[in-house]
Amino acid sequence: MSNDPPPSELPPVIASPAEPPRPPTLWQQITKALGPVGVVLVLIVTKGKTIGLLALKFGAPMLKTGGTMILSIGAYAMLWGWRYAVGFVLLIFVHELGHVIVARQAGLKVGAPMFIPFMGAFIALKDAPKNAWIEACVGIGGPLLGTLAAAWCEVVFRFTGNPLYRALAYSGFFLNLFNLMPVGFLDGGRIATALSPWLWIAGLAVLVAMIVAHPNFLLILILIMSLPRVWSLFRPKTEEEARYFEVTPEQRGTMAVLYFGLLGLLVLGMRMTHIEPEALR
Repeated sequence: MSNDPPPSELPPVIASPAEPPRPPTLWQQITKALGPVGVVLVLIVTKGKTIGLLALKFGAPMLKTGGTMILSIGAYAMLWGWRYAVGFVLLIFVHELGHVIVARQAGLKVGAPMFIPFMGAFIALKDAPKNAWIEACVGIGGPLLGTLAAAWCEVVFRFTGNPLYRALAYSGFFLNLFNLMPVGFLDGGRIATALSPWLWIAGLAVLVAMIVAHPNFLLILILIMSLPRVWSLFRPKTEEEARYFEVTPEQRGTMAVLYFGLLGLLVLGMRMTHIEPEALR
């Protein structure tokens, strides 16, 4: 049984006098006008910390790559003009992308490309390759994609007749050929790990000859940084170090075809496209 009082005993409801509606505030007018956009803005404000962290995670590497690219373009433009500078830096960028693509396919963490005026660019491998085969694949990925980019410049020249593209093609072929020198940290030095590390001796001899013929700070720097790897050939190796250089005959044959075949194509490409960049200024 309910203990509620009968309807007749309920207290009367006293109605308050009606108040005129208040005009909407400026903020209410804005949010009503924005509609769904206002919801998005609120989410952005409330999730600002998360978005800021994402921007730092993905924006910082892009800012570093873009900033150093612009710096390099400005440096090269002072010598050869801005059009050539832009094309040349893009060729370097494509070359570095080749390394990034292969490294990520191999499951390696890799940093964004960084440019250094008059010294090229580099990527930082955050994970060390597990063996010489993976190191060689990452090493040759850059010259392969870079050679395709240089060849594309030559194709554009054939269709347009613009000598800028032929100059870029020649520069691209030379850039990738130079990087295939089997020395230390150059791409060729990494490729040599799957062919024969003793190729570092041949590369060192070529590098010394280049320095004697044309003394250059960059060449001397490469020589100094290559010496530790050459020295490692003459010291005893641990079992783990010895296993690192173990590759199958099929892998060694595949890399040899790619390496020496690419060397031949690049030399042929340079002979076909030789032109002085200074002629474009």
